[in-house]
Amino acid sequence: QVQLVESGGGLVQPGGSLRLSCAVSGLNLDYHDIAWFRQAPGKEREGVSCISSDDGSTYYADSVKARFTISRDSAKNTVYLQMNSLQPEDTAVYYCVPPFSCTSNWFDLVPLPAGALGQGTQVTVSS
Repeated sequence: QVQLVESGGGLVQPGGSLRLSCAVSGLNLDYHDIAWFRQAPGKEREGVSCISSDDGSTYYADSVKARFTISRDSAKNTVYLQMNSLQPEDTAVYYCVPPFSCTSNWFDLVPLPAGALGQGTQVTVSS
């Protein structure tokens, strides 16, 4: 059964760090790209980062480049998002999803059964 479950969010002060995890079941990370996106209240969803299954290539939104790092552990079938130098504008609910490809629209997802996507994990950056 396909399921993606996010965890690791929390409250952090500006300049702090968090590591998010996306535990994936039912999809082999050796064959599926995984992307992170975020949704803040009153704002459009924003693609944050993506990691390719082919060669591990990584992609980042300009807003997080040099601060966030995406990685994967194939043995654990888990994707991570290390977030450093967090700022209040990073506050959002973060979700992981499986797009068809990191080189195309990250919101164009592979077919998934109902309930496969997680509830996201809340990241709040505030002093």
